[in-house]
Amino acid sequence: MKKIFNAAFAYMIIGVLAGLFYREFTKANDFPEGDFTQLSVVHTHLLTLGFIVLLIVLVLDKVFGLSGTKMFSWFFWTYNAGIILTVGMMVWHGSLTVLGQESNAMIAGIAGLGHIALSVGMVLLFLSLRKAIVTGSNKVTGTDPVAPSITN
Repeated sequence: MKKIFNAAFAYMIIGVLAGLFYREFTKANDFPEGDFTQLSVVHTHLLTLGFIVLLIVLVLDKVFGLSGTKMFSWFFWTYNAGIILTVGMMVWHGSLTVLGQESNAMIAGIAGLGHIALSVGMVLLFLSLRKAIVTGSNKVTGTDPVAPSITN
């Protein structure tokens, strides 16, 4: 759980700094206001995919005890690699746009690999969650999280 919390916190900080970088970098390079660059959405991607999603995963881990499994570990590292690749390429492509330079197919290809890693990570998360729901018990209350409690 500590890894998930630390990663979410790091993405929150980096997301805020990405917004600051966008504002200052475009201003310093006299980039026309209103013109699109991928830099303008880097901070929202980091805050949503990194901060918010991992906070939700933290809650799921608290309830279902996901982090002790091998599949969850695969999710965590694959998903984070996907975020880093995707956001890294967005920063690179967006910076080239602001500087008036052309992007290339390599950047798009690496960004595509980042998106694939994000997708694989989400599938691994759902498989891990499904296994915890079907076979496990609620970590917080010690009861089955799916079946209702029947008392007489």
